[in-house]
Formats: sequence, C-alpha cells, structure tokens
Amino acid sequence: MPLISVVIPVYNGEKTVRETSESVLSQTFKDFELIVINDGSTDKTIEIISRIQDERLKVFSYPNAGLAASRNRGISLAKGEYISFIDADDMWTPDKLEGQLKALQENPQAAVAYSWSDCIDESSKNFRSGTYLTFNGDVYENLLLTNFVDNGSNALIRKEVFSEVGGFDESLKSGEDWDMWLRLAAKYHFVAVSKPQILYRITASSMSANLVRMEAETMQVIAQAFDRAPASLQYLKPLTKGNIYKYLLFKALDLTPSRKRGLEGVRFLWYAVKYDPALLRRRVIWKILLRILVVTVLPSKQAEVLFNKLERAADITTIFIHSRREP
Repeated sequence: MPLISVVIPVYNGEKTVRETSESVLSQTFKDFELIVINDGSTDKTIEIISRIQDERLKVFSYPNAGLAASRNRGISLAKGEYISFIDADDMWTPDKLEGQLKALQENPQAAVAYSWSDCIDESSKNFRSGTYLTFNGDVYENLLLTNFVDNGSNALIRKEVFSEVGGFDESLKSGEDWDMWLRLAAKYHFVAVSKPQILYRITASSMSANLVRMEAETMQVIAQAFDRAPASLQYLKPLTKGNIYKYLLFKALDLTPSRKRGLEGVRFLWYAVKYDPALLRRRVIWKILLRILVVTVLPSKQAEVLFNKLERAADITTIFIHSRREP
C-alpha cells in the first residue's frame, strides 16, 4: 500500500497535465500513488496521460462534475495514509512531498502540512512570489483572516481526518479549498514547511480569473465559516472581508488590462476601503488609482506598455502589506 495518495483533478488540461504529472512523478519521495480524475475532458487529456509510463499512475474517468467533486472522488479512491491534491495546471518542486511528510511525522499532533507558494505564468516561468506566511499549531484564527495556504495544490493531509470533516463542498466552484482548510483548522493543528514548494499557475483563462464568481463564492465561504465560529471571533469578520477585497482588487488590476477590470477594480476598492478605511492613508492608494485610471481609459495594449514603463509607479503588490494577518 502506498504511504501517500496524490490526486490530480483534470478537465481539458491537455496543455499542462503532463508537466503537472511529471512534477509529481519526479518527487524525491517515491512511495505514493498518483490518481488522475478525468472530469469529462473533451480534449486530448486522456491521450496525453496515457503516454506516461509509470506504475504509480492510475486514471479514472467520470462525467463532468467540477473540481470539488473530482477531489472527493479522489479521496474515495485513495489508499494512502496521507493525501494531497494538485490542480492540473500547477506544479511542485521535487522535495514537496518529502518535506511535508517529514513535517507531519515530526509533529504527530498536526493533521495538515502546507508550504509556501510561488506564481508561474503560462510558460511555467516564475513571475511572482507568494505571501510566504508561516503559522503552526492552532491556526484557526489566522486562517479565518486570510487563506495563507494560498491554493488547493498545497496541503498534505492525514486521510483519516476526512471521516470527521467530510469532503469538499461541491456547491462551491471557487473557494472550496479555503472552506476545507477552515473546517480542518477548526479541529486539527497545521504545520508549515517554510519554503516555496508549490508553483501556482496564473493565466487569463484560469478559474481564479473569474472575479465576480470568486467574490460571490468567497463571501459564501466567509459566511459559512463565521456561522460556525464562536462568538469571541465574530469581530474578525469585517477584517476578513477587507482582506478578501484587497486580494480581489489586486487580481482585477494585475490581470490583462481592460476597461472591465478597471470597473471591477473601482467596486473592489470601494469595499476594501469600507472594511479598512486606513487604506486611504496608505501610499499604495495612489498606485491603485493610477492603474484604475489607465486600464479604464486606455486600450489594453497601450495600458500594458505604459505599465511596463512605469513599473515601480504601477506596482501595487504592497497592498498585501496592509492585509490583516494576526487576530
């Protein structure tokens, strides 16, 4: 029996699924099974996966049901004591499983290990570091404030805990990973591997680019989380919403420039300031207003050219400095 089960949910992932699979199969830790859940793909996904010759690889095909359902199908098929998920366009560094497994074995009270993430582009080139946040032990309050695990391709989890917390919420199309981490953190300890081991791909067509849906479903995750949270933590709710709107504002202005993104940015900025009025006194506010003005007024290509010329003046990554991380 394998010690770890790795699950790759994939829907029409012909462009990246091989690279993702190879990043798993090249792990320094070898005792795992790789379960690919084909979620009704209509492209060459299955053909590409079938060319990979490795006895640890197992492929299961189902009608399309979405990411959360595919992860749940993977959980039901997994034979390992530990389970990890990776989306079909992300990658791991070779030491990811080894590092996280060691962390869990050295911390038997923890049920979840997570690492830092870096962002890669469509060409698999690193273009931005993640938030690099390290929290250990009882992380529930920190996780209520912000999803420091960053994405669904990160955690290594003791499989037995799913019998207690249940599977991923299949009604969610965005934010289902944060919802799961919150349910886990309410009952179990986390342990951090303080190094970047997750390569999270950002593209214009990725699920995370649909900001309207992300906003709606993330607000649903927050509502559900605070419905479960004790009265003593309810004061965190507006701070959590403020963090989310800062993130959505950044995403709107960081993606390919367009008037639509600029208008979304205006609305996200309004809510970010509503929940954190101090943002108006931060220097980054002028950079945000500059980007909103440029993407709203100029054609996309001209906006990109201008941002490249004004690289420092248009850099709004410092908005994350003003996100609340501690209760």
